[in-house]
Amino acid sequence: MSGIRVVPFSREYAADFRRLNFDWIERLFKVEAADLKVLDDPEQAIIAKGGMIFFALDGAAVVGTVAMVRVSDERYELAKMAVAATHQRRGIGEMLGAAGVRWVAKQGGRSVFLQSNTKLDNALRLYERLGFRRAVDPNRTEYARCDIYMELPIAAGGG
Repeated sequence: MSGIRVVPFSREYAADFRRLNFDWIERLFKVEAADLKVLDDPEQAIIAKGGMIFFALDGAAVVGTVAMVRVSDERYELAKMAVAATHQRRGIGEMLGAAGVRWVAKQGGRSVFLQSNTKLDNALRLYERLGFRRAVDPNRTEYARCDIYMELPIAAGGG
């Protein structure tokens, strides 16, 4: 995609991570305590625990983001994906998701999962294009809005 580049976490973008996610969550659902835990201090909640946050930049403007949350050495969660309304339907979410999955593979991760909502048709189609498939959630989610669980296995050495 012309002019859009994906970059890894930098403190200067932490406020954009919060802004982009608050925008879609408040518009469609309700911000929950579990959201605040991550959005108020993404560096501590994600980066310090071995995860990564990616940002899509259009010039100097942050127009998208996604987090890869480390659950264990082999398991990561794709979380807090958001693309600015002005930049949706341009493939930015797919760029972010693919960058995150590649990063997980390079870390030696064997699977990525996500929790979402069945009302988010465009997001679910995006996840399916990235290779995620619906599965049974092995754990109870801490988010009231999540009613679907998807997984993506990563082949050994797939990075």
